[in-house]
Amino acid sequence: MSEDSLVPGSFVVADYMVFALMLVVSAAVGVYFAWTDRDQRSSGDFLMGGRRLTALPVSLSLTASFMSAITVLSNPAEVYRYGANIGFYGISYVLTMVITSEVFLPVFYRLSITSTYEYLELRFNRTTRLLGTGLFIVQTILYTGIVIYAPALALNQVTGMDLWGAVISTGVVCTFYCTLVRNTLQVFTEIQTTLSSCFNSFDTNPLRRHTFWTISIGGTFVWVSIYGINQAQVQRYISCKSITHARLSLYINLLGLLSILLCSVFAGMCLFSVYKDCDPWTAGQVSAPDQLMPYLVMDILRDYPGLPGLFVAAAYSGSLSTVSSSINALAAVTVEDLIKPYTNMSEKHLSWTSKGLSLIYGVLCIGMAGLASLMGGILQAAISIFGIIGGPLLGMFTLGVLCPFANSKGVLLGLMSGLVVSLWLGIGAQIYPPTPAMTRPLSLTTEGCNFTTTDSFNWTSTVQPTQPPLTDNWYSLSYLYFSPIGTIITISVGLLVSLFNVVDVLFCVLHEYLRGLEGDGGIKAYINKRRHNSLSSCQVFQRHSKGCSSETTSNATDL
Repeated sequence: MSEDSLVPGSFVVADYMVFALMLVVSAAVGVYFAWTDRDQRSSGDFLMGGRRLTALPVSLSLTASFMSAITVLSNPAEVYRYGANIGFYGISYVLTMVITSEVFLPVFYRLSITSTYEYLELRFNRTTRLLGTGLFIVQTILYTGIVIYAPALALNQVTGMDLWGAVISTGVVCTFYCTLVRNTLQVFTEIQTTLSSCFNSFDTNPLRRHTFWTISIGGTFVWVSIYGINQAQVQRYISCKSITHARLSLYINLLGLLSILLCSVFAGMCLFSVYKDCDPWTAGQVSAPDQLMPYLVMDILRDYPGLPGLFVAAAYSGSLSTVSSSINALAAVTVEDLIKPYTNMSEKHLSWTSKGLSLIYGVLCIGMAGLASLMGGILQAAISIFGIIGGPLLGMFTLGVLCPFANSKGVLLGLMSGLVVSLWLGIGAQIYPPTPAMTRPLSLTTEGCNFTTTDSFNWTSTVQPTQPPLTDNWYSLSYLYFSPIGTIITISVGLLVSLFNVVDVLFCVLHEYLRGLEGDGGIKAYINKRRHNSLSSCQVFQRHSKGCSSETTSNATDL
């Protein structure tokens, strides 16, 4: 590469015009729907689109919701740094859609609930509902901060705008949009190098950052926690007019996810082809790896006015859809779980409250973008958040849907156990990141640059702080396993505690039987009577649990 090519380009008038046009159109969409729905009286219509949508628009919305600037910027950077292993996400996408459509979708759709956390109260008690809602709010605010931060990085790279000015402007545009609008909507030689990592990725070592197993297994847990129970996605497919349309929307969405994944992997291969011998980050030309795609765009397309602006507009559009769905979901669960049960507000007032909450949550998410800048690569940061918080939440919903005898005490203890372990693992991994031997980055140099680099940074060798004993194993675990660990611990503890409660109740039932049979033939007569009546354990429990103590009866209700 020449030295000139390493000088970052900047927007020209045509680029600004294209970018501004996207912002104007987005704002116009918000104003249009705000005007047409000004007499909308139901908060459910504002949040759920009136439950009259068909599969195609919902599938497009599902695809756009979590395919944000993170996908446009971070997936190619991930391939550039570590190889094309993320292509295995395609397997996790397929498994996710099957599990979601067959396990979780029927439950939520038939209940016709606005907030997925209503289910937790129906199945367990109000405490589980409030705890689930609180965790979802924290998770979504953190994630949305990352989504706002991502396009700000792109704007900073291509325009030279101050990063935090870009963060604030991005957040303002996204918040304005979602406060108004409703929820309806030679290269091939180098390719061999990046693809070769895929054929060396069947190592079962869970400490390896990306392998076939970490992505296909860990990725499935992460994406099921997004599509199966996350309010932002669930409220989309249950807004369909029938359960058939809802299922179809998931599978059409799968085609979109696979297409976007393929494009982002190919873009990463192009990055490696162009910059493998003159790495812009090592050379200090970009401040973060996630700026590599905007850097490439300005490098090869700066002679074509308007195209760089179109690229940034695409990144912003992705963030608009994701931020709008996230903030809309935050407003939905706040109204349904924290306001509606405790007030007598009319539907019209609740609708206006939802819009006001969108504005408040937008401001909070802009603040969280500052935290996103400290979490390293934005793709890993996003998945880590979904793993640490979403994993235990997935375990809680799985206990409710698939384990009939799980009770509220077991679910609460399981959730807290899974959350504590996930937080311990996630925070430890952030403080003591894994060594390059575990992450296995590709070889990137500046030997092909026609200039002298100063203050260069080599991401393949970093000085590690003093390591605690757990670092080499526990903290070095692949970040994609945060979610499976949280889910499995939640389910395991929840099942054990629930089973102990079942045993307690059954002993109580047996005790009451024996007391009642003291003057009626004793235990032998009781056994003969049971054989004669052929009663199941559940029938015995249901018929006689009223004879237990008040504490045991409470446990029986949980069952």
